[in-house]
Amino acid sequence: MLSSTWLGSRDRVVRSTAISVLFGCALATSVHAEEPIFDELRFGATTSIGDGDNQEDGVFPSVTVFFDPFGADNAGGFVEKVLRPRVHAGASIATASNGVNQIYGGFSWDADITERFFVELGAGATVHDGDLNDDGASGPKLGCRLMFREYAAAGFRFDDHWNLSATVEHSSNANLCNGPNDGLTRAGLMLGYKF
Repeated sequence: MLSSTWLGSRDRVVRSTAISVLFGCALATSVHAEEPIFDELRFGATTSIGDGDNQEDGVFPSVTVFFDPFGADNAGGFVEKVLRPRVHAGASIATASNGVNQIYGGFSWDADITERFFVELGAGATVHDGDLNDDGASGPKLGCRLMFREYAAAGFRFDDHWNLSATVEHSSNANLCNGPNDGLTRAGLMLGYKF
């Protein structure tokens, strides 16, 4: 069950942001009607690997959709791959009272190590419903509602559609907010389906 803070006014802001991000990404990728809107869908779960005040209990079921509006799949060479990232948007849901729900989005770059193995990096932003300041509750104190989010993944492709990746992700305000910056650090597994 979601925490009561998720059900308040922040819920409306987070849902509106998520709908706007997903709608904007869908519009950006629907230019060519013959191409699918989504490039890839990943779902899985992460768990907190933070310690002390950064520790969150429970697991975080997650879903991420990837779009390819810049033609990343057809990019050749390092410079072209850097200039043509995929766009991602997703959410993770807390299963414990001191966990933090997130809606996130950004850019992703991947590189093939072999035909089956790949690595991926992503950077963007997240909106969350966690504690901003120290109110005596357990869990991280995050300083502001909007934070930076980065992730790294290493994965294996089973075939042209299915893949499995191990991920580590970190979110923080980079000390740009007037408040604490405990940050969120999580690791987990994601199962992907490429369309």
